[in-house]
Amino acid sequence: MSNYNELVKQWASELTQYSPEEANNLINWLLEYHLGIRKVDMIDAFEENSLSESLYQDFERLKSGEPVQYIIGKAPFYGREFFVDESVLIPRNETEELVHMIIKENPTSGMKILDIGTGSGCIPISLALEMKDSEVYTADVSEDAIEVAMENAEHLEAEVTFLHLDILKEMPNLSDLDILVSNPPYVPEAEWVDLHSNVRDFEPGLALFVPDHDPLLFYRVIAEKAKILLKPGGKLYYEIHNNFGPETVELLEGLGYKEINLVRDLNDKNRMVSAIFPG
Repeated sequence: MSNYNELVKQWASELTQYSPEEANNLINWLLEYHLGIRKVDMIDAFEENSLSESLYQDFERLKSGEPVQYIIGKAPFYGREFFVDESVLIPRNETEELVHMIIKENPTSGMKILDIGTGSGCIPISLALEMKDSEVYTADVSEDAIEVAMENAEHLEAEVTFLHLDILKEMPNLSDLDILVSNPPYVPEAEWVDLHSNVRDFEPGLALFVPDHDPLLFYRVIAEKAKILLKPGGKLYYEIHNNFGPETVELLEGLGYKEINLVRDLNDKNRMVSAIFPG
């Protein structure tokens, strides 16, 4: 085990863009993936001279700042593994919190749900699998993202209907929704320089950025269209930029939504908003 620990320590020291704890976790993740065994089993199985060339190549990718999830092609979300590549955002813990809130607040079976901004499919697929007899739709402007999400739906055996459309320009041909949920682009372009390099240089800008002069662009358009898509009493859920919580609430109030809740995530940041369309 000492050889394993020494290798982890040595390689982690070369990941200078991460904290020591993050670097250690990333190296362990990469080694477990390539060796096919968990860290706890390494003591009996680890042999440094048996490490593959592909592992060393992936380590170089990791040193370049490429996210480990893209390197190994998958990421965990809500107890499942999702395929990911550079056409989709890597699923985040905050989004898991959003999914959990929706599931917890809507125990009724047979709900009709639309997700806008499919990405990897982590939101609609998780809801389809966790919410009994749900009818789930999801829409994205990116054909590449939809392709990844469809692969995830097939792999996880989730019943989801995929719609290829630009929500800023098109209207989904749906009605009487119980729930509309979205984790849309919400990072102002000016914040590009502040992002961690592994996000800025590798994750899809199409799914991240909004114009500086209109940071609530997607929230406004989606909320306006949701008034047509939702049935009376239907619920709207957003993941939001932590700096725009009160502004998002004010926007929804102005559009006539009721029972608007601004919810903090586990890091105590404004991260989710829920609201009811009174009809």
